[in-house]
Amino acid sequence: MTSDTSLASVLADDALRLYGETFASRLLLGTARYPSPAVLEQAVRAARPGMLTVALRREGAVGEGEGGQRFWQMLRELNVPVLPNTAGCHSIEEVITTAMMAREVFDTPWIKLELIGDDYTLQPDTLALPAAAERLIREGFKVLPYCTEDLVLCRRLLDAGCEALMPWAAPIGTGKGPINPYALRLLRERLPDTPLLVDAGLGLPSHATQVMEWGYDGVLLNTAVAQATHPVAMAQAFSMAVAAGRAAWLAQPMPERELAQASTPVVGMPFWHQDSNV
Repeated sequence: MTSDTSLASVLADDALRLYGETFASRLLLGTARYPSPAVLEQAVRAARPGMLTVALRREGAVGEGEGGQRFWQMLRELNVPVLPNTAGCHSIEEVITTAMMAREVFDTPWIKLELIGDDYTLQPDTLALPAAAERLIREGFKVLPYCTEDLVLCRRLLDAGCEALMPWAAPIGTGKGPINPYALRLLRERLPDTPLLVDAGLGLPSHATQVMEWGYDGVLLNTAVAQATHPVAMAQAFSMAVAAGRAAWLAQPMPERELAQASTPVVGMPFWHQDSNV
């Protein structure tokens, strides 16, 4: 990194890369639960995300009524890459069927793999997830699996052919932020070459900054923006927070110290005493 430490210069050649493709932002944004389509559109324009997630079952496919057509037209006009997801699926067969439909409707090989194992916490089915990912990859999908921060599970997903992972910070929609910092930081440390994007559970821009400072490659948000009192302002705040966290990671923060260390030199100060009691 050069001596020019401006945010723009730090991030200029630091694009997010997934499956060999480059994205304009490290923030991915969901499209559900906004007060209105107009607010969603404004939030997307404010955040300028790298991808937009869409749930086929919730939004409706092209040709399934006027609402679905309007939604699809808005996505086209926003000109942001679409990431369909398999939200609501509880079995591998449901996942495969939904993914196939999404690829046809949205004309993209990208899929966010969601396979829910518990309806209360919306925790992923960690036992079936690798098999679902393997089948999707065999079908030609670029799979971004929503998973937990479990290191062994993440390794199984990599073995299945996934090139990027999306561990949660906390259960979907809770806004609690990273509830297991140790596991998330360990995961980043043990998988240094794997793109990792935190998906689910972030509630504040500071949460996004924190995980980016740990070296995560991006974050995916929905409820934290859509359910804010002012979604458009919150979308912009998260966009800036992600960029700031990434810049801090690249800048290599100072190490923590147990003892205080003066930032101002004491040599030459006229009234400095070595003994603080004097």
